[in-house]
Amino acid sequence: MASVDIRKVRKAFGVHEVIHGIDVDIGDEEFVVLVGPSGCGKSTLLRMIAGLEQISGGEISIGGRVVNQVPPKERDIAMVFQNYALYPHMNVFDNMAFSMKLRRADPAEIKKRVEGAADILDLGPYLGRYPRQLSGGQRQRVAMGRAIVRDPQVFLFDEPLSNLDAKLRVQMRTEIKALHQRLRTTSVYVTHDQIEAMTMADRIVVMHDGHVEQIGTPLELYDRPANLFVAGFIGSPAMNLFRGLLRRRDGKAFVVTDDNLALEAESDVGGEEGQKVVYGIRPGHLRLASDAEQGLPAEVEVIEPTGDNTLVFCKVGGTIACAATTERHPLRPGERLRLVPKPGAGHVFDAAGGQRL
Repeated sequence: MASVDIRKVRKAFGVHEVIHGIDVDIGDEEFVVLVGPSGCGKSTLLRMIAGLEQISGGEISIGGRVVNQVPPKERDIAMVFQNYALYPHMNVFDNMAFSMKLRRADPAEIKKRVEGAADILDLGPYLGRYPRQLSGGQRQRVAMGRAIVRDPQVFLFDEPLSNLDAKLRVQMRTEIKALHQRLRTTSVYVTHDQIEAMTMADRIVVMHDGHVEQIGTPLELYDRPANLFVAGFIGSPAMNLFRGLLRRRDGKAFVVTDDNLALEAESDVGGEEGQKVVYGIRPGHLRLASDAEQGLPAEVEVIEPTGDNTLVFCKVGGTIACAATTERHPLRPGERLRLVPKPGAGHVFDAAGGQRL
């Protein structure tokens, strides 16, 4: 097991630079998720760690050793791909044992390692089967077993759950997290699904257009997003955003929206009087007002029952906002109501640069 240190790493294809000098420190035994929209550079960064892409500048170290010029097979990493990459003519045992057989390892050691990995992944009854005889989840476990058998310093996962159905994805992400807790091998996991990132990671690296926007624990990113991109990307449903001007009176701070609605902010929020800002609040921090309460006037647009919660999408002035409620309200589209923000739950961002104030 080892740390992974990424220093000022850049990647360019010809004159087009796609990774812009990023820095990430991944600690020994840590599970770090690289997350971001398609094209943000997360898979390219993972492939550079693996040695499958040459870096254009900067330095990558694994276990304290600079690996810029080290071939992939000598980096002591194991990679789990999106498409499983299993050999169809080999059974499960031979697929998992393949890398050790290439190294001419002792057959007894191969058998011990494969059977040990199979026990961890509940693959014991399937060692004699071929990939075509397995389900998608079983194939993915075989791919992980092949990585475990190698006993690497670092596991690299490149969107390994993308080909699975929704129920199986939930099951497999739990299995991968449990596997990491058992093996404690340093792991770097790439996904575009922020729910996967939130539920699996020790820390999350949020990427956008080849830059790192923020690094932190899942709850740090959720509770204190550093900028508008992170605020809108982390959390499902996404944070509600209202544009307006920052105002202060009687020791309190407010955002007066473009629709002349006053939203109270924390009194110590930064920024200048009259500055153009964006006020953000999570759907779970907006509730439906009782008859006697004041709040933001809203008109119901869409209701989405999800079981535990009901998502109520409303038109608030010129903005569509979402409130998540656990109560069963008999609402209809077009109905008028009021929304009450939770005190102290608002976030204020500079409208021009997007940074948190």
